[in-house]
Amino acid sequence: MSSAPASAASAPAPAPFTADDYRARMARAAQSAADAGLDGVLVAPGPDLVHLTGYRPATTERLTLLVLSVEQDPVLVVPTLEAPDAEQAPGAAALTLRDWTDGKDPYAVTAPLLDFDGRFAVSDNTWAMHLLGLQQALPATSYVSLTAALPMLRAVKDAAELARLEAAGAAADATYEEIVKLRFSGLRENEVAAELAHLLAQFGHEQVDFTVVGSGPNGANPHHEAGERVIEEGDMVVLDFGGLKHGYGSDTSRTVHVGAPSTEEQRVHDVVREAQQAAFEAVRPGIACQEVDRVARAVITEAGYGDRFIHRTGHGIGVTTHEPPYMIEGEEQPLVPGMCFSIEPGIYLPGRFGVRIEDIVTVTGDGGRRLNTTAREMAVVS
Repeated sequence: MSSAPASAASAPAPAPFTADDYRARMARAAQSAADAGLDGVLVAPGPDLVHLTGYRPATTERLTLLVLSVEQDPVLVVPTLEAPDAEQAPGAAALTLRDWTDGKDPYAVTAPLLDFDGRFAVSDNTWAMHLLGLQQALPATSYVSLTAALPMLRAVKDAAELARLEAAGAAADATYEEIVKLRFSGLRENEVAAELAHLLAQFGHEQVDFTVVGSGPNGANPHHEAGERVIEEGDMVVLDFGGLKHGYGSDTSRTVHVGAPSTEEQRVHDVVREAQQAAFEAVRPGIACQEVDRVARAVITEAGYGDRFIHRTGHGIGVTTHEPPYMIEGEEQPLVPGMCFSIEPGIYLPGRFGVRIEDIVTVTGDGGRRLNTTAREMAVVS
């Protein structure tokens, strides 16, 4: 398999976020909730907690919950046995810890922190048992999805976050530049996927989230799990891969061909490339997210493949590889400088082949900027 140059992963790590960074994020979240007519924000372990506090506890049945409100300083409710780890979290200095011991009722510990009849945004991955426990302790309270109530909570990245996303994108680009040197013909899809994972790690990813390798007819399944199929001469191969570097996501797709493509295969790839370029050129502050989707979809529909573009045009990216905002019909949220999201139109012909091209894009003051820069023309591999 390929051996990537050591220098590609040698860039220095960015300075860590400080307690003041996390304090400011929590204050913004609390104020955003108040502006939305809510009494606070409740955040369980998951990406929102990582973003707001830097704390990444194991997800267990024991209640861990961040309580944010403009009426009080941030409080993190934690199991006593996990309190030492919470005290070491990057944002711990900006938090008050309230611990509870096994055998005690964690909802009784949490209830005094909440208005008895308040309305709260709750992180989407909060366990149902915890939400039901809070409702039982405080029957007059009500809850709404954090993503629905505060969709912009993590959407706009600051300069330090953008630097991490740029580094992740560059590592994914370096991975692609290496993988196309591979001889695909005769390899199984899962062998190519393993090499993608190896390269992502070699270029600095601490976490590999996915390595889609869809060859031939498998490429018509956008989320195909790489399997035992042997890649052959004449196959179109969809490559979609990414993960986390310095805690922030990469996600890119390119479609390559083993040997010379047919006229139809080249045309389909050209249509997808044109759609991706048109959507990128549409990016600018103030337009609705759905406009990015509409532009890409119009190009593919005009070419006669509208019913074979079967997913949204894009998704946000940050501390996870999929997060709001989403580039899809019905999403009227306007683009704002600092937003980062994918543009990834595709055409999928069942039983034959698929094509997808994806870049991460950030909104600038007057347009957009790609965080992936590898060639979007079809690469011919051996």
